[in-house]
Amino acid sequence: MLKGYHLAWLRNDIVAGLVLTTMLVPVGVAYAEASGVPGVCGLYATIVPLVAYAIFGPSRILVLGPDSALAAPVLAVVVLSTVGDPSRAIAVASMMAIVSGLVCIVFGVLKLGFVTELLSKPIRYGYMNGIALTVLISQLPKLFAISFDDRGPLRDVASLVNAIAAGQSNWYSFAVGAGSLILILLLKRFDKVPGILIAVVLATSCVIAFDLDRAGVKVLGTIPQGLPAFALPWASGADIVRIVLGGCAVALIAFADTSVLSRTFAARANTRVDPNQEMIGLGVANLASGLFQGFPISSSSSRTPVAEAAGARTQMTGVVGALAVAAVLLAAPNLLRHLPSSALAAVVIAAAIGLFEFEDLKRIYRIQKWEFWLSICCFVGVAVFGAIPGICIAVVIAIIEFLWDGWRPHYAVLGRVDGLRGYHDMKRYPLAVQIPGLLLFRWDAPLFFANAELFQQRLIEAVDQAATPVRRVVITAEPVTSVDVTSADMLRDLHRSLQERGVELHFAEMKDPVRDKLRRFELSSIFPDTCFHPTIGSAVDTYIRTSGQDQVTDLPSDDRRGAS
Repeated sequence: MLKGYHLAWLRNDIVAGLVLTTMLVPVGVAYAEASGVPGVCGLYATIVPLVAYAIFGPSRILVLGPDSALAAPVLAVVVLSTVGDPSRAIAVASMMAIVSGLVCIVFGVLKLGFVTELLSKPIRYGYMNGIALTVLISQLPKLFAISFDDRGPLRDVASLVNAIAAGQSNWYSFAVGAGSLILILLLKRFDKVPGILIAVVLATSCVIAFDLDRAGVKVLGTIPQGLPAFALPWASGADIVRIVLGGCAVALIAFADTSVLSRTFAARANTRVDPNQEMIGLGVANLASGLFQGFPISSSSSRTPVAEAAGARTQMTGVVGALAVAAVLLAAPNLLRHLPSSALAAVVIAAAIGLFEFEDLKRIYRIQKWEFWLSICCFVGVAVFGAIPGICIAVVIAIIEFLWDGWRPHYAVLGRVDGLRGYHDMKRYPLAVQIPGLLLFRWDAPLFFANAELFQQRLIEAVDQAATPVRRVVITAEPVTSVDVTSADMLRDLHRSLQERGVELHFAEMKDPVRDKLRRFELSSIFPDTCFHPTIGSAVDTYIRTSGQDQVTDLPSDDRRGAS
């Protein structure tokens, strides 16, 4: 951070840090409450990670801290593992942060930052919409000052309705919370207006002025004075498997969000951010949070723009913000004692509303309906089963989606089209003709265990359905980026099967790394160098020359390289 730092930036960073603090305090407390831990932990999870990321993070202005997207998965584990014990809740949440941090650091060191790319955009929309709904529902009881055991989003809605019908709600609390929510949403359109701070200050003032805490409006109360202390968390008897799975889930969400946000702001500044270093920075910040009584954190899509708009130049902004929050804990811990819980719930609900994505889903439905329904499946998974199972469902669906594209890929038999260069899919061009005795077969995917049998089946079908007896098959292998042992053995069997029919098997445009694999799989003896051709055109020319045909193609060989 200090390397190459210019003193001229310091004033901007200090001002931006102080402006940022007006959001860090109320948001940190709100997301802590939403995550099932005491509000002060949100301040702990703000101070330490900001300093840690300033040292290890690559982004110049990214702001890290408690995040609404992580509230649901953290709460899901905390509620099931703590049975209402605050100290145990802190330990469980801190353990999740440590797991999340270690996962991110290991993945960053191993340069596996690309793993989040396995989640397609529709799937990300699905689980984020599900998490947004889960977070929103989890805050509704606080809005009405109602308490009941968490049993999942849909059951919680039923419990809330029954409690309101039974007269258990506190309408003063609802008025404070609903008013705060409306004010936050109204002021959200003004970038430079600290809507959250204004709403929280007004809500707190109303509680003090009208003595609403005596009317049943729940308030934050006194928070411990002092800075977070180092503590190695441990909750004996806790469900370690659930904590580990939850930590891995929040690591996935946190890095997916952080990588996107980091790249966005780096592009604005014409800089580049290393995704692996980003993962390490995020991991260290989570690890530090867990070791200082915090909970899992991520980048913030609401606080980062505030820092940018306030003139932030470097991570010194985050350090200033951390110091200012620390000053609140040291000098004015009672400043937040009258802060109403329903106002904090309003802060989280406003953030959850911002997580919903509908507009782009409409576009996806219009252009690719099956991916839209994938997104809906992920959404339903999170909404029905909860955040952690829902995220696992999203990951499984992402893997299935990835495998499906390779398991049942597009393939084509290629032919020549009069007046059109290259060789083209005969299904798309019904007037295309095959060169007598030659079958050009294209497979648009890597060859691996899941599609090897289908490849063999489709190729044999193409041989059987050819207009003239096939003497040579040329696999146009440019799209084949890899082979494995299963597919290599399949090629051996295919070669033998075609040889019994009097058909030769050749390859065109196969990449050198794939040829190297075939040699390593001991296929050189059945596929010598003469079976490989640099282009489709050269493969056709060689066949015409060696087959004794007098046919002359109507295009020069250099013009016959393309295929579609």
